[in-house]
Amino acid sequence: MPRVAFIGLGRMGHGMAGRYLDAGFAVTVWNRSKAKAEDLIARGARWATSPADAAIDTDAVVTMVADDEASRAVWLGEDGAATTMKAGTLAIECSTVSHRHALDMSRELDSRGLIYIDSPVTGLPDAAASGNLTLLVGADAADLEKARPFLEPIGATIRHFGAVGTGTVYKLINNLMGAIQIAGIAEGLAIAEQAGLDMKLVLQSIETGVIASPQVIRHSKRMAARNFADATFTATLRHKDAAYAVALAESLLADKPLMSRAAVESYARAKAIAPDDDEAKIIELVSRAKRE
Repeated sequence: MPRVAFIGLGRMGHGMAGRYLDAGFAVTVWNRSKAKAEDLIARGARWATSPADAAIDTDAVVTMVADDEASRAVWLGEDGAATTMKAGTLAIECSTVSHRHALDMSRELDSRGLIYIDSPVTGLPDAAASGNLTLLVGADAADLEKARPFLEPIGATIRHFGAVGTGTVYKLINNLMGAIQIAGIAEGLAIAEQAGLDMKLVLQSIETGVIASPQVIRHSKRMAARNFADATFTATLRHKDAAYAVALAESLLADKPLMSRAAVESYARAKAIAPDDDEAKIIELVSRAKRE
């Protein structure tokens, strides 16, 4: 029976860990809050007291945490997973981290005889729980084949972009474009509202027009209705991803990434006001009427 340790049981991680149980893996879990693990424990997962405890005698350790700082802590902290992982164990980073962090983790973990793979994901929490995520992988081809049995339970699609770090590059591009789109939707709808347009007609026009995309359609409906109850991604996380993407862009592009910076600034404002609220709530920041 394959053994996997899963670290990080947030909106996405909880469903991903459950998929390993569904697939018959021996699963050990760790999260800052044990409450989020209770139902997984009831299904057969073992609770670990630390990432180091979770990683003992596993074939793979999978992380799904918030950012670079959290990733470094669960891998390399005093009770980090790398302190107990045996040589040859897979270290699969599903978290969205910065490109520099992915390269640093690869170098550090590889020096310990571990196999680091960056495999950030795209998809909503329901896709995580059903194993229908898309995995964006950066890995040596041979390492990817070794990791494939640990990737297939959580992902319906595996896209191999190249060496370690390339999966993270694409994930940051993807989330940056998403940030720009969502900020643009908010401003467009706010203009329509303040101009007195029929919002039902506006939404119909968006859905059938050239700007339509799954993200545009989903967020425009939620923004117009001010429906933020089904939050799947927070302003804080969107700001973090966009900031990581801008740092990457500034290291590669000759000109400053102006649109990208504008998106980061928009989400910095949203984060300052309501860090844990849904990212689409950004419309409330831009929808106020202009004062005469």
